[in-house]
Amino acid sequence: MYNPLAIALAAGMVLVVVFFSNLRGSGWEPSADISAEVLEHRASTVPETEFPEPMNRSIGGGGGAAAVGGGAEGEEGELAEGGAEEEAGPGDIPEDEVEYYEVEFVKQGETVELANNEPILDQGEEQGWDLPYACRQGQCVSCAGHITDGPSEDFVVHDNQQMLEEAEIDDGYTLTCVAYPRDSFSIETGEAP
Repeated sequence: MYNPLAIALAAGMVLVVVFFSNLRGSGWEPSADISAEVLEHRASTVPETEFPEPMNRSIGGGGGAAAVGGGAEGEEGELAEGGAEEEAGPGDIPEDEVEYYEVEFVKQGETVELANNEPILDQGEEQGWDLPYACRQGQCVSCAGHITDGPSEDFVVHDNQQMLEEAEIDDGYTLTCVAYPRDSFSIETGEAP
């Protein structure tokens, strides 16, 4: 009735399982958890920003350019040693070469003359208008406006805008914090793509 070979095989398997379960391990222990240290190190390499970022479309928020340098503070790079000079932007136009353009602020209901060496946002604030903004660096779309006369590049020069795509610029959108007028136009502030 009972198969002695099956009973012997089952008993042998039980003994093998008991034997292996009572063996001590190799002494290997998992290494300490360093995830908190890694996160602290990453956080220390990301530059702090001093502005809120509502509706920010950028990855990682503002201030990305500060981390690109790669050198320690006080360390001189190749350009500092006599390399090429920095490229001049629209804000570096000398006072005797400044041109003025008539810009209609549709929502404010006024047309004013704007200089081509100062961003539209700054000049609008000088008029006393409360225009929307967040970063003032072209890294969010809080200050976006819509130029109703056509592609924005026909009417403004963007100094380092990083958020608008080519199609949005072609549709007339601009970032007023980094846009310098180069022709007369109408703009609706507070209009994001």
